[in-house]
Amino acid sequence: MSTTKRGWTLSATALLALAMTGCSPAPAPGGGTGEAATTITELDYYADAQGSEAWQKILDACSRQTGVKIERQAIPAAQMLPKVLQGASSKTLPHLLFTDNPTLQQVAATGALTPLTDYGIATDGYYDSIVKAGTYQDKVYGLAPGVNGLALMYNKDLLTAAGVQPPTTWEELKVAATKLSGNGKYGLAFSALPSEEGTWQFLPFFWSNGADLAHLDSAKSVEALKYVTELVNAGAASKSVVNWSQNDVADQFVAGNAAMMVNGSWNLARLDAETSLKYGVVPIPVPQKGGKPTVALGGEVGAIPATGGPTQQAAGKVLACVLAEPTMLEWSKAHAYVPSKVDVAKKFGEQNPPMKAFVEEVETARSRTAELGEKYPKVSAALAAAIQSSLTGQQPAEQALAQAQQASGS
Repeated sequence: MSTTKRGWTLSATALLALAMTGCSPAPAPGGGTGEAATTITELDYYADAQGSEAWQKILDACSRQTGVKIERQAIPAAQMLPKVLQGASSKTLPHLLFTDNPTLQQVAATGALTPLTDYGIATDGYYDSIVKAGTYQDKVYGLAPGVNGLALMYNKDLLTAAGVQPPTTWEELKVAATKLSGNGKYGLAFSALPSEEGTWQFLPFFWSNGADLAHLDSAKSVEALKYVTELVNAGAASKSVVNWSQNDVADQFVAGNAAMMVNGSWNLARLDAETSLKYGVVPIPVPQKGGKPTVALGGEVGAIPATGGPTQQAAGKVLACVLAEPTMLEWSKAHAYVPSKVDVAKKFGEQNPPMKAFVEEVETARSRTAELGEKYPKVSAALAAAIQSSLTGQQPAEQALAQAQQASGS
């Protein structure tokens, strides 16, 4: 897929138009007539420079549109869930919260969040998987303006030189990655850290093969882990994947040490900055020809804690603005996300070819908490440990996953 140099940034003109016309605030819950709050607090984890700047522009535009002042706090992602759970316990949560979608159900289970229907925020037009990601006990507590996911990125020059076509199946991926490996370089790079990052990268192989999180030791699960393990054992992927973060994987790809990588849409700006790099993006290969990959939904959902008073109404207005289609589109452009509404996403993919594969995958993507709800983090940790154990040769896949099933308690 051909790419051209482009900036994933918000234009001043687009933001001005957004601020003036784009965001339709939601009505106050119950049609109250009390004095509206003018200041709310907001918490997110867009701590990196690019993401933080893009998000601040979104908040500034919605502040102007709604007339609500937004006091923002950004913290590192690793600190988010502990801080939110502590805030839920002490009733000191911010008025507006943007958190990683797999944590939404865990926070909602504390009783600290309010249903978005209280603010007139509807789910019409959204991908079903995105609605499920923000749902707890049949009520929608969070919605995302955009989502991200994983796809297969490849170096066009390296594949052309080797006479390799972008793979679409597991067998094609194995053959291509093996042919593209040698002399200290590898055909494929991915992250297999013993954390959610490692689980997140493995789930497309796991789910696309028909495995499910309630049965980590199933035959389908074992088959998926064996496949990934064999890629490492055969030298088609580096043994260092167990130590690589997704940023490290991108480093290997940019340096030419990996011909293909499993990584996220947020890397596109970085790849575009490498003027000599010609890359393409295709959906993650599937077990059998004609199938569609099932990737995990990434991205953040906006939620409104139960803080009481007119601040909840004000937070509802701001969230409605963030979720409005013009804002959704601008955020997706700025951060290489897929808009959460089907029609908006399809247009976005047509206008931004490198995002097309990510848009295609959202149609069959899955919320990580769809199967197990707030139990997901424990299962994810057990699965991540099994992946590490198999890839490092400590245990065969069957044994590692049997142990993970026992540890997860699912």
